[in-house]
Amino acid sequence: MKLHLDRPLVVEGKYDKNTLSQLFDGVILSCGGFGIFHKTQLIAYLKRLAEDRGLLLLTDSDAGGHQIRRFLAQAVGKDKVTHLYIPQIAGKEKRKRKSSAEGWLGVEGMDKGTLLSLLSPFSVDAPPRTLLSLTKADLYALGLSGGQGASEKRDALAKTFGLPVGLTPNAWLEAVCSLVSPEEWEQAIAELQI
Repeated sequence: MKLHLDRPLVVEGKYDKNTLSQLFDGVILSCGGFGIFHKTQLIAYLKRLAEDRGLLLLTDSDAGGHQIRRFLAQAVGKDKVTHLYIPQIAGKEKRKRKSSAEGWLGVEGMDKGTLLSLLSPFSVDAPPRTLLSLTKADLYALGLSGGQGASEKRDALAKTFGLPVGLTPNAWLEAVCSLVSPEEWEQAIAELQI
């Protein structure tokens, strides 16, 4: 049985949409990769969809995915987008002859368990979630921003939470606050001795 998403989900391409449509129902839209930069009608439609509950945005964890993510968040409104991230796993999709330029699997290449754990909290049947509340000042106080080794510490935590490494402090903070529970945070901080 498929889980029903509680808000529209935007992905990069049709193969991503196909993969996710096997697990979830609800509104799942492909932005057409870099084609979104020129699709004014689709952008207007996404803005309209986002008015009520916002949008979920799931792109590949490579440079292209990050570029599309930034563009869509700015076009739709940063406060209307919940960013979801797949982990950076080396490999290639079965339908492709070679791996991507950066060598990471995309959304379509993720295993079903990863996709279910990532998106099931956004299904209509999911129990209410308590999310982490951190500020930029908290990051600075913990040595996760503005100091020597901050980037390495953020990357270590990103790996723990299944997020891509190399996120900017702002993107990292947004991802952690939308996906990590306070209990998961405390455990990771203790284990990594941050």
